[in-house]
Amino acid sequence: MTGAVDPAQDGVGRLAHLFRYPVKSIGGEALDAAALEPSRPLPGDRRFAVLHEDGLRHLADGALDRWLPKAAFVRGVASAPLQAIRGGWDGADLVLTHPGRPTLRFDPATGDAPLIDWLQPLWAPAGKAPAARLVEGPQALTDVNRPFVSILSLSSLALVEERFGRALGVDRWRGNLWIDGWAPLAERGLLGRRIRVGEVELDVVEPIGRCAATSADTETGCLDGDTPAELERHFGHQDFGVYAEVRTPGTIRPGDAAVIL
Repeated sequence: MTGAVDPAQDGVGRLAHLFRYPVKSIGGEALDAAALEPSRPLPGDRRFAVLHEDGLRHLADGALDRWLPKAAFVRGVASAPLQAIRGGWDGADLVLTHPGRPTLRFDPATGDAPLIDWLQPLWAPAGKAPAARLVEGPQALTDVNRPFVSILSLSSLALVEERFGRALGVDRWRGNLWIDGWAPLAERGLLGRRIRVGEVELDVVEPIGRCAATSADTETGCLDGDTPAELERHFGHQDFGVYAEVRTPGTIRPGDAAVIL
């Protein structure tokens, strides 16, 4: 199966998981609910990122005043160990874990030195400029400069895992909304279509092309394959999931119906 299935064959699913990633490429957290607004990303998603030293030239008066491509930041595609970081907000603190590092708790409002020190051994394998500064973006610091949320399918994941012959899990894909109950690859037939999740309507805009960051096992931070190449071999493309833009506001929660309109 290399193309999209007819989404009309399976028009109703449910929102199984809802995830946010407060710091780009560094951890992530499950949410019980999220209030979405038109033409806005998931609130708090990729709010922060870590610039490496070569990226400091992009700062204006010590602050980041525009979106930047991922090459300016510490990122999993350059250093697989980062993919094993987990964690998110606990009150005003960010709490991060990694199998090779002690648990880190710090308040971004009081300084980023604890985070930068904690990251260095995980970023060093990249062979790039050292991690330098935690910055807050004027907009979500996602890989694409558009106000998208990402939508992925558990049925499609099951098919990919079957073709690859190994478990992959949800964490390596760093998606916002995971839908259960759609036919495998149904989301690829939704480009240009509208869906409703709970009370929120979204337009499906484009597929998500995958990079080598998805080749890392998120339990260990070690590479366990070449995911883009395997997607190409088994499906004829390197996509997994779709980007969508919110059109009507509302709050979504795991368990909400996901309806193809």
